[in-house]
Amino acid sequence: MNPINDYLKGTVKELQGEKAFTYLAKAREITERKGIKIISFGIGQPDLPTFDNIINAAKRALDEKFTGYTETEGIKELREAIADYLNYRYHAGVRPDEVIVTTGTKTAIFLAIAAYVRPGDEVIIPDPTYPAYPELTKLFGGKPIYVAMKFDPEDGFRLDLEAIENSITPRTKAIVINNPHNPTGAVFRPEEVTKLLEIAKDYKLLVVVDEIYDNFVYESSTFRGILELEPEWRNYVLYTNGFSKTFSMTGWRLGYLVASREVIDPIRKLAANTYSCPPSIAQRAGVEALRSEASWRSSRAMIELFRRRRDVMYEELRKIPGIDVWRSTGAFYMYPRVRKILDGLGMNVDQFADWLLENYGVVVLPGTAFSETNMGRDYVRLSFALDEELIKEGIDRLRKAVEK
Repeated sequence: MNPINDYLKGTVKELQGEKAFTYLAKAREITERKGIKIISFGIGQPDLPTFDNIINAAKRALDEKFTGYTETEGIKELREAIADYLNYRYHAGVRPDEVIVTTGTKTAIFLAIAAYVRPGDEVIIPDPTYPAYPELTKLFGGKPIYVAMKFDPEDGFRLDLEAIENSITPRTKAIVINNPHNPTGAVFRPEEVTKLLEIAKDYKLLVVVDEIYDNFVYESSTFRGILELEPEWRNYVLYTNGFSKTFSMTGWRLGYLVASREVIDPIRKLAANTYSCPPSIAQRAGVEALRSEASWRSSRAMIELFRRRRDVMYEELRKIPGIDVWRSTGAFYMYPRVRKILDGLGMNVDQFADWLLENYGVVVLPGTAFSETNMGRDYVRLSFALDEELIKEGIDRLRKAVEK
């Protein structure tokens, strides 16, 4: 008997990892084995370094020896800065004591789901999806209920609101919405989100919201945040966001959760027993990120750069026969349908992704990384968070592979 293995069973052992990191490891292994240049459209992080003024704020924190524990909910200055940002952007009336700072947005999602989901509860998740939502639901004994999104090559991906409402049962506890959306790059129309909120209120459901890409919106009229759309958000919304994307701070691990004070109090205790507090130095950097106009100038310039990259990727993908591609409107992903190519090659989407990486040095993520249903089998996700010339070279490799 090996207790350390034998006792590890049930939900923890059955959890799936994030395939973006799996393909990152595969790419490194192939680079070492074959010595070839890998072009990765895989992992979702800005390729620009964190902005200098934010790094300098962290250095000042170090020089001032601000290196100890902080309050579990985060330092007051950062919670005030977060509330001010949300109130300026969304007119949401958020108070600092309705904010808890977390070790990344994924931790905020963890806290939200851990606080509410119990064995047998159902959580409705639009499909495809970022994998943390269903995996954490499973961890706490819940059941993800996948509802396929609608796709049209002209109109892109949309919520199927009728299907969402028809999926509600007496066991339904919550609905998850990620907007702008990973992996599809969709930005849901305000009327879609409003209808989703009405459904949740009618059935007395929680809404777990992830708006980590809220600044990566390329058609400005398409996005309105949930805190702006719903004045009664305190009654049923658990809102998460963070610094990783907007300020290119993925490695700093800094996010936040917003909810009513009555909800934040017990969640703070859960956080204290999970990670004690967010990193002190990162919190000081977060204050600088939100308070400084220099940060926002750099962020706006980065997002404009990503808009151009999106357009380059879209035009290059359109040149490949057999790909149905839609120009995404948010985040930094495209999620083209490749069913015709898969049929022509006699491969499934996982085999296709492995074949591209092994033989052509190109990383794309199979749609199965974001879906356990048919919604993942016809698609691949490509991140355009890399240099335009690399985008062109990588898509050219993909075109040549398919033509061969």
